[in-house]
Amino acid sequence: MTDLLALSSEVIDQGDPAAISGPLNRINHELSVLGDDIAMVEAFSHAIVFRTEAGLVTFDTSGPASGTRVVDAIRHWSDAPFHTVVYTHGHVDHVGGSAAFAADAEARGQRLRYVAHENVPARFDRYRLTDGYNLAINARQFGSFRRRGYQMVEGEHFLPEDAVRPSLTYRDELPIEVGNLRIELRHALGETDDHSWAWLPDHRAICAGDFFIWAFPNAGNPQKVQRFPLEWARAMREMAGMGADLFLPAHGLPIGGRARIHQVLNDVAEVLEGLVRDTLERMNAGLPLDAIIHDVKVAPAMLEKPWLKPVYDEPEFVVRNIWRLYGGWYDGNPARLKPSPDAVLAAELASLCGGARAMAARARTVAESGDLRLACHLVELAQQAAPDDVEVHGIRAEIYQARRNQETSLMAKGIYGAVALESAERSGRDLSGR
Repeated sequence: MTDLLALSSEVIDQGDPAAISGPLNRINHELSVLGDDIAMVEAFSHAIVFRTEAGLVTFDTSGPASGTRVVDAIRHWSDAPFHTVVYTHGHVDHVGGSAAFAADAEARGQRLRYVAHENVPARFDRYRLTDGYNLAINARQFGSFRRRGYQMVEGEHFLPEDAVRPSLTYRDELPIEVGNLRIELRHALGETDDHSWAWLPDHRAICAGDFFIWAFPNAGNPQKVQRFPLEWARAMREMAGMGADLFLPAHGLPIGGRARIHQVLNDVAEVLEGLVRDTLERMNAGLPLDAIIHDVKVAPAMLEKPWLKPVYDEPEFVVRNIWRLYGGWYDGNPARLKPSPDAVLAAELASLCGGARAMAARARTVAESGDLRLACHLVELAQQAAPDDVEVHGIRAEIYQARRNQETSLMAKGIYGAVALESAERSGRDLSGR
């Protein structure tokens, strides 16, 4: 059995993810014992399990593709009945495996309690309303996982039809006792508006959900609803002040030791506070969004820390989300307040350049000079002006694949990669060797 606490200690103490071999977030569906009556099953989103006199308490159920395997892993550790499942929040990779837990309880003739913040049922309802959209963005965002054989979503619906709704909800705080285990649930805005974190005083442990993911915080996701970076930072400061000896995130490695926990949580809080401060300072000075996203930065040394690398989300996206939260959707460019249709603007600009193919050729030249940001603008205009032109799509595929390859965050890679594949298919271009 892998000593996960030793692994995380090595990474934090050395400040280098290369201190261990393999990823920090492992999808192996293996259970590791972390202490007396505490275990973690590693999946894309983990399940944290506490054994009590009254049965098992589990934080999260992992996703639809993992629920049964998570339950099986727990059953090799304990045959005690499941008593309570706590959803840290309503994202599918945390609640999608809930039916497997319900099936286990039903087979034993028992009733399982599901606890969550009061906004989780509303999230379930919203997922039903936006099912097709969420399936589409999930395919873009996690396409690389799918191509490696790991499905984030199973079936025809984004949220499984058998996902179990919470049977007990709360607003601000909720104390729970299960057998000999005391749990203090606390709500805080952060990645979501329905997020809970838990303090377990008997173990001096925190279950944090997605407040900490061993990567730059997911506070800017360009395809998802509003995030709350300042409130997120406050929650991290509060957790850091608890004096926890064990920190249990839903992604990545658990962390042991008060000094380590204090360090990583305050680092996350610091970068979020800095982004909010610097963005609002420029908004209050009247700068448009275009100026702000190219001006507000996080210190490179912070982004080199293993728990802050921008491999999932990234600072530029967070700045946009801060603007959206405090300033709305108007970005300060009056031409974009009530714009011409993209295709009409693109056709006019292409005509000025001598046609869509000439514009695409210029995009390729600009890309070869190293300015992929500008090249993407040009080739996208060319494609909008001539949406069926095979030659334009071939150049578009090349440019977006090059853009994907230079990005660090999964979100940017997913979007650019999806565009590259779309145009590659339409042009017959093979990107497998690029």
